[in-house]
Amino acid sequence: MPRKFTEKKLVIASHNPGKVFEINDLLQDFGVEVVSAGDLGLPEPIEDGLTFVANAEIKARAATEGSGLPALADDSGLVVPLLDGDPGIYSARWAEPGKDFDLAMKKIRDAIVAKGKNPEGQNAYFACALSLCWPNGEIETLEGTVHGTLTFPPKGKKGFGYDPIFVPINYQLTFGEMDQTEKHRISHRADAFQKLVNACFK
Repeated sequence: MPRKFTEKKLVIASHNPGKVFEINDLLQDFGVEVVSAGDLGLPEPIEDGLTFVANAEIKARAATEGSGLPALADDSGLVVPLLDGDPGIYSARWAEPGKDFDLAMKKIRDAIVAKGKNPEGQNAYFACALSLCWPNGEIETLEGTVHGTLTFPPKGKKGFGYDPIFVPINYQLTFGEMDQTEKHRISHRADAFQKLVNACFK
């Protein structure tokens, strides 16, 4: 049986303000006080796992050990099957140290063109692993996805990361154009979070 979360304070193991905002928004109904790893001055651990799950667990364990509090970590990225799953777990690294996602989105387009394919309408999905870790080392990890297609050039200034090139199935707007409340309702993170809620918060 998954462990139930009964604590009142939780560290979000991220230095990404966009992720922290989304996760905090998802947690609002549970009366949990949230603080980010960045706010606590915790260092970012080396993410040397080979899967989203492995990297989420690395981050959750590091934040728990550094703070003495339960921690929730997210590892997520954009998966393009035509590119053999890239950028995948390397989604942030494709943006290089400057976190230049305009550059990263151009890299995706160029990589698809280099394969002789049309970037417009290519299948893609966002994947997310959420890991909830307690100070005694117990950990629960759930995964979520949202499928869609790519569009170029990037559209919209909302969201973050690869949102401006991703159109979810049954929508005409990118995550970068979409009302963020709607995005949070259907996203890969929301999918994983609902599974986490069912396992640990209900």
